[in-house]
Amino acid sequence: MFAASSRGGPLAGVRVVEIAGIGPGPLAAMFLADLGATVIRVDRKEPSGLGAPRPAQFDLGLRNRKSIRVDLKDPDAVEMVLELIAQADALIEGFRPGVMERLGLGPDTCLTRNPRLVYGRVTGWGQDGPLSQVAGHDLNYISITGALHAMGRAGQAPTPPLNVLGDYAGGALYLAFGLLAGIIEARGSGKGQVVDAAMVDGVASIMTVTMGLHAAGMLGKERGTNLLDTGAHFYEVYECADGKFVSVAPIEGKFYRLLLEKLELQDHPLLQKQMDRTQWPQAKAVLAAKFKEQSRDEWTRRFGQLDVCLAPVLDFDEASSHPHIEARGTLIDLDGVTHPAPGPRFSRTPAARPESPAALSTDNAVDALRGWLPDERIETLRAHETFI
Repeated sequence: MFAASSRGGPLAGVRVVEIAGIGPGPLAAMFLADLGATVIRVDRKEPSGLGAPRPAQFDLGLRNRKSIRVDLKDPDAVEMVLELIAQADALIEGFRPGVMERLGLGPDTCLTRNPRLVYGRVTGWGQDGPLSQVAGHDLNYISITGALHAMGRAGQAPTPPLNVLGDYAGGALYLAFGLLAGIIEARGSGKGQVVDAAMVDGVASIMTVTMGLHAAGMLGKERGTNLLDTGAHFYEVYECADGKFVSVAPIEGKFYRLLLEKLELQDHPLLQKQMDRTQWPQAKAVLAAKFKEQSRDEWTRRFGQLDVCLAPVLDFDEASSHPHIEARGTLIDLDGVTHPAPGPRFSRTPAARPESPAALSTDNAVDALRGWLPDERIETLRAHETFI
């Protein structure tokens, strides 16, 4: 599954400087490092207290790279970072607009040092606009796009989808996508540019198809009454006899009919007209009662290999032992901690097995700098404690 080389993968040879932040920036850096990019993380000498601090081995988004710790108010440290940037294909930063400029590491300065640099900036609101200088988090960013309003059950408040949609889908993935597009373009033009990866933009982009359904009158504003938001009885999670749940999603007619047949409900009068929205609430009650008759695992045993679109709802601990997850190696153990394996998978240039997040130490910082700076320069900087 994994390449033998410690730095295998399709992005081998790509070099990235990551200015430490929280949320989407580190995960985007992980995506690139997972696929073979060499990433050096520039962290603070003192913890920022931002986000959700935790021991390094559990900060999974920091895997596959090592950090140097610096004080970016120190001119010598800024010069050292510029030396790294001069050799990089891309830079990642997630400060509020203007902070990098005040540190002497803004786009103009960095692109002067390295005209081919792709300068990635990930924020919630974006580099401009009336909210660009206002604090916020994932939940706020998805709120103004229409996405959050659409999520939830009928008669209830909108349901936050963890911080997956804004931080990681609209932020980290779009930043990584933008950086790679910029790197490809720079290899042809010889010129870098700034990538403004705003989470509000990314979330809106992800919602493109959903917004099309709304424009067509196929997705109403009332939560929990539509095809994909728990309104339909055939796209829902149902509680089982043991208090656990199964997900049921036979949208297509042939799968729906097979489910009813296997449930011995093919003749039930409330289940005949699959797309009749007026019958969805009553139909849901019928299925809810049926799924209460057996345990989650029994329903999975009976239906899990059939084309009825049913799967068990597993918690994180259970997911590791699901036969399909095990067979594909989707979740792997690194030093006693469960990690998702790198994705996607490549047939000719597979990713290497990930390395656990590295501890913050001067020795690891020296290792991180090797290959970027000459040994003599590293030792001089170390002696002056420009980094630790």
